[in-house]
Amino acid sequence: MSKIRVMIVDDSAVVRQVLAATLEEDHEIEVIAVASDPVFAIEKLGKAWPDVIVLDVEMPRMDGITFLKKIMAEHPTPVVICSTLTEKGAETTMQALAAGAVSVVTKPKVGLKSYLQDASDNLIHTVKAAARANVRRMQASAAPVAPKLTADAVLSASSHHAMAQTTEAVVAIGTSTGGTQALEAVLTALPRVCPGIVIVQHMPEKFTEAFANRLNGICQIEVREAKGGERVVPGLALIAPGGRHMMLKRSGAQYHVDVVDGPLVNRHRPSVDVLFRSVAKCAGSNALGVIMTGMGDDGARGLREMHDAGARTVAQDEATCVVYGMPKEAVKLGGVDRTLPLGDIPQTILSAASGRH
Repeated sequence: MSKIRVMIVDDSAVVRQVLAATLEEDHEIEVIAVASDPVFAIEKLGKAWPDVIVLDVEMPRMDGITFLKKIMAEHPTPVVICSTLTEKGAETTMQALAAGAVSVVTKPKVGLKSYLQDASDNLIHTVKAAARANVRRMQASAAPVAPKLTADAVLSASSHHAMAQTTEAVVAIGTSTGGTQALEAVLTALPRVCPGIVIVQHMPEKFTEAFANRLNGICQIEVREAKGGERVVPGLALIAPGGRHMMLKRSGAQYHVDVVDGPLVNRHRPSVDVLFRSVAKCAGSNALGVIMTGMGDDGARGLREMHDAGARTVAQDEATCVVYGMPKEAVKLGGVDRTLPLGDIPQTILSAASGRH
């Protein structure tokens, strides 16, 4: 099998060196070029085109967003943004994701070398996910791997049926690679009156707030990063904060969310499985579960638990996924009632409010 060819574009020599060394520890990845800015990168692209570009967004001569737009217009290629853990970095990264980048990895302003080395597993996983991405469907020996925990590490499985049905429906959505564009397509299509929505999008901390704020500015519904304790009400979508798990809770006929710390589940925090399991336990047949584009299997077991608890369940189809990983695994586990193209999911969410399939 041929290796995944990677180009690194970053104005920091230390970042270029550490990223290249980290990626090449994996026998499936080859760094074919590094460049200190997009102008040099363009020269090197003329000699050999990579499968994935790891791109900084704040660089001299040509900024990363301009370069990204040029790449996506001329030769669509999976791009992973390597962004600083700052408010400005988060806002710029949202622009990059909207312009076609498939994912994001973070870097701090200090302690850079040790941080990137510690985050090597996530970096390698992200690059491999990007290599499998179908960017044309989008709009506009490694260190020892940590044990892959299940949702049991955060929340025990339900031993009984969820509480009796209430009048309020809850929609739970889980997604990863390609999910920022997919969520934008779904949420912008919803009217102000729609069921309450809880969402896990795999994304680093600090970035989910910027993502929620961006969606809130272009959607009719209200979109917020969950802080914990908020009620789940019609017309509101709550996005799990990066770096923390989100769970649905129930008090009488009302639902709210808890935001908690905990171990990585399926190597993610927040984890879709944790959210879906909590929805299965608290909402049962009152819920609709939706699993969309993403690499891996996070959410597949949780969606099966929702299905077994009486919830309606939907998976995005392969034809409209950027990466048909999570939905595929959910289908294989038998937890999916229907497989739908992305464009049909908003109407399915609206139908959940009336209990119609």
